[in-house]
Amino acid sequence: MFRVVREFQFCYGHRLLEYEGKCRFLHGHNARALVVLEGDQLNAQGMLLDFGELKRRLGQWIEQNLDHRMILHRLDPVAPILQEAGETLFLLDVNPTAEHLAQLLFQQAQQLGLPVVEVALWETPHCQAGFRGCGGPEAGCASNPSLIQGQLILPRNPGPVQPLPSV
Repeated sequence: MFRVVREFQFCYGHRLLEYEGKCRFLHGHNARALVVLEGDQLNAQGMLLDFGELKRRLGQWIEQNLDHRMILHRLDPVAPILQEAGETLFLLDVNPTAEHLAQLLFQQAQQLGLPVVEVALWETPHCQAGFRGCGGPEAGCASNPSLIQGQLILPRNPGPVQPLPSV
């Protein structure tokens, strides 16, 4: 079995609903994600998948959808306010925890046809969550978790950047 691992870094903001800790407030992270691919066969060049191709395919999706975005639950009451203020949002049907973001990246890699087996996401240098593919009943898995639905939401009022008022 051959294995390829690619690191992606991106910045995002979020908050957690129905949570009593500090993460209930809007805040940001510098995320680091490791995407693990595996396969039995190498291509004619002797690669499972070219690192540049992985960056182009999954990295482009991360850049367009998650990097420097507020990632919120679709029912978060602050979402319409941020959208009206000119923010681009990525809304999920689940709380935007590190675990769910790892699963989202895994699912996206699968949708792009990549042989992904695992995604590890560091929310901070000391806190990591991950998601590993199950492989179905033949691999001893009873069930796979529900797919996470997410959508990029463009601002309602993207007008020009306003200068700060003079003091």
